[in-house]
Amino acid sequence: MRFYTIKNRNMMVIKHWRKCSLMGAIALIIAGILSCNAKKDEKTGKQNYDSSMPFAKGEKVSNDNFVGTVWLNYLVETDAAHNVNIGSVTFEPGARTNWHYHKGGQILLVTAGKGLYQEKGKAAEIIEKGGIVKCPANIEHWHGATATEAMTHIAIGTNTNIGGAVWLKPVSDEEYNQISAQ
Repeated sequence: MRFYTIKNRNMMVIKHWRKCSLMGAIALIIAGILSCNAKKDEKTGKQNYDSSMPFAKGEKVSNDNFVGTVWLNYLVETDAAHNVNIGSVTFEPGARTNWHYHKGGQILLVTAGKGLYQEKGKAAEIIEKGGIVKCPANIEHWHGATATEAMTHIAIGTNTNIGGAVWLKPVSDEEYNQISAQ
C-alpha cells in the first residue's frame, strides 16, 4: 500500500499537467506546420495539405518581372548580418522570369518539377528537382518552368549588400517557344 501526502499528490498533478501541456504544445506545432503547407481546393474551398511542397506556395506575383503565373513565398528577408534573401518561387507551366542579373549572384535549389535556366549567349539548360544552379554575379539569365510542367525552386540572393536583382526585358514567347521545342 502506498501513501500519498497532499504534497506528493500535488506534485503528481503538476507532473501530469506538464506532460499534457507538452503534448498539447507539440500537437499545436504540428498543426501549425501542416496548415502552412495547406492549400485550398478551388472546388470545395477546403484546405488540403500538399506534402510534396516543403514550403507554402506564398502569394501570386503581380509585377512585370515575370511572364505567366508565378507564386512567391519570402522565407528570409535580407538583413545587414546575413546579406542574403531566400524565397520559394513556384512557376506554373510556361511561366518564367524576365532576363535579369544579380549584383551579388544567386543560387537556385530546385525542389519540385522541371524548368529551364539560360545565361545570355548560352544554350538553355533543363533543371529538375534536386538540381542546383549557381548564377554568377552580373551575368544576365532567366529561369522558369517548362511549357508543360510547373517548377518550384528556392532562390537565394547572395551578397545582397552589393545589390539585388536588376530586371531587364521579358523573355519573349518566340524565344521561349524556340527553347521549349528543343
